[in-house]
Amino acid sequence: MADDIATPIILGIVEGVTEYLPVSSTGHLILATELLGYDAEKWALFNIAIQPGAILAILVLYWRTFWAVLIGMMKAERHAYAFVTNLLLAFIPAVVLGLAFGDVIELLLENAVVVAWALIIGGFSILWVERIAKPKHAGGIADVGARTSILIGLVQCIAMIPGVSRSGATILGAMAFGVERRTAAEFSFFLAVPTLTGATALQLYKHGAALTSNDMQAIGIGFVVSFIVALLVVKGFVAVVSRIGFAPFAWYRIVAGAAALVWLAAR
Repeated sequence: MADDIATPIILGIVEGVTEYLPVSSTGHLILATELLGYDAEKWALFNIAIQPGAILAILVLYWRTFWAVLIGMMKAERHAYAFVTNLLLAFIPAVVLGLAFGDVIELLLENAVVVAWALIIGGFSILWVERIAKPKHAGGIADVGARTSILIGLVQCIAMIPGVSRSGATILGAMAFGVERRTAAEFSFFLAVPTLTGATALQLYKHGAALTSNDMQAIGIGFVVSFIVALLVVKGFVAVVSRIGFAPFAWYRIVAGAAALVWLAAR
């Protein structure tokens, strides 16, 4: 990794802005490293290691929800147990498939062309789901149900392909299964906590021994920047999708993916 401060700041901003938007944070980080001329393999671990900054933003923004669930579980409340159970059921497919196909996924993380095509296909998929989705579920995460939670978890696994977008897959998957927009977005936010934590822990376990003090400094900077930026982005995102939906993000993906393909072909 580089010794300068600008690089982790730039990549931290990209992570914070894109982690919870349906545009693919991993895809944007891969394209950013390509655009800036960095070694994608060297920066792949950094891009994953700064994700806890975005996770912390969710914990801070929704601390009342997490606290209420914790207290509810201590009091053996059904609602609290249903909340945790649904998230765990959605998390399990990512654990199984992530461990089974981890090496293949790591190879894809170095392929910017895959990212560009995934952005385009994902954009058209968002437009299609927005058109066909007929949300019926008007409750909270605890009311989503076990079957729907497992299905959302399976859809999330598509995001192991860089450029697909974990948040986009879970949100649009939830909507396709009848969950209304706001609850679908919040389900995606909360599901990110175990999913991103697990992915980061696995990568640090496998490759952490190779990190230098300069690498750790860069990761620390990226962590702080991604945390601050994600704090600012998440609340605004919920307000936007509640009012106008996901179409603007879909068109952005299509344009960004097409531009990336043209740029990659012209290099």
